Amino acid sequence: MIVEVFIYFLFMSVLIVVVTDILPIMNNWIGRIHIGRYNDELLWNNSITNRATSWLLKTPKIKVTDNSRLIIIDMFKGNYTKSTIQHWQKASLLLGLIEYLKTNRDKEIENQINIFLEKHFNQKGQWIEKPKHIDSAILAYAIMKLDFIDIDKYKSALDYIWELINDHIGNDGTVEYRKFMENYRYIDTIGFICPFLSTYGIKYNKEDCINLALKQIEEYEKYGMLKDNGIPCHVYDINSKVPLGLFGWGRGLGWFAIGLIDTWNELKGSKKYNVKLEDSIKNFAKVVIKYQQPNGGWNWTVTRSECRTDSSSTATLGWFLLNAAQLKGVSSDCLESSDKAIRYLMGVTRKSGSVDFSQGDTKDIGVYSSSFNILPFTQGFCIRSINLRVLSELQSKRVS
Repeated sequence: MIVEVFIYFLFMSVLIVVVTDILPIMNNWIGRIHIGRYNDELLWNNSITNRATSWLLKTPKIKVTDNSRLIIIDMFKGNYTKSTIQHWQKASLLLGLIEYLKTNRDKEIENQINIFLEKHFNQKGQWIEKPKHIDSAILAYAIMKLDFIDIDKYKSALDYIWELINDHIGNDGTVEYRKFMENYRYIDTIGFICPFLSTYGIKYNKEDCINLALKQIEEYEKYGMLKDNGIPCHVYDINSKVPLGLFGWGRGLGWFAIGLIDTWNELKGSKKYNVKLEDSIKNFAKVVIKYQQPNGGWNWTVTRSECRTDSSSTATLGWFLLNAAQLKGVSSDCLESSDKAIRYLMGVTRKSGSVDFSQGDTKDIGVYSSSFNILPFTQGFCIRSINLRVLSELQSKRVS
């Protein structure tokens, strides 16, 4: 009897390991059958948006680890995924759907978003589970972009995010990525906080928030860029001013790009902030275009043609360039480049509507993922880009 029980438990253990390890590999293989067959932009837009809508309430878990064997152990240890990663996945999906709704009044999507809000906020508009890290600011930014809700209902939640960011301001007057890394300034932080700070500052007349967003960008331009090339590094040390990690990390360029362009979008009604931001956008746009690959994408290390193309870098930089095209002097080049980016992203979209081949989560400074798979963050920025282009075309027709 004891032997039978032992054999049973051994069999079940092996079965669990096989299922947790093999199923994701099989799902990827099957999912990639007929990948890249979208030729019609309208069809592609509908497909990626439908996929994003289905993910909003049940967002796919993004792995922290690249490990593909015995992943059940990572699950038990709590190393498989983390809530902070999920914040920016959900934020991007929400931002994508918001852009889609600008030209498509879809009550079903609005209902899904309302359910999403009920899931994350209580009746008083406060977070049900209060975020602990500044990554959540981009989700708060997405919520502030919703035009069919009473945003003031959620003011206490937005105030909490401002307090969280304020608590992470270091001795140099810029925001720390984590409290235990007080001497480091990450490029990710610009994308996480600057759009929120600018929107929140305009909405509630808090100029110190706007100034903080601008300072975060300016300091990174000063200390986190490769001189004479304009390529950002992953991190810099505020004391030594020494750059850390990789110069030219693709998604790092993406984080800087969306922080810069979304901040400008929120502040461009004010001439007070426009000139400096516009110069930064033009300069960075030239850098970004320079490193676009012939296939229309950007590699995970943008300066190396031998590296694999990263869909998350391509989606965020495509969004940046499409917005930057509003500026004289770079407009035509930005439009051409963003069009190539959209074509590349269509070419790596699965039949299901999931955009594939995004680099996985970064492990540490200078330690980057070798996994390329589905990332909801990429999905959202694809939707933002294609729908911004649709909106721009509609507005051009009205003017003519």
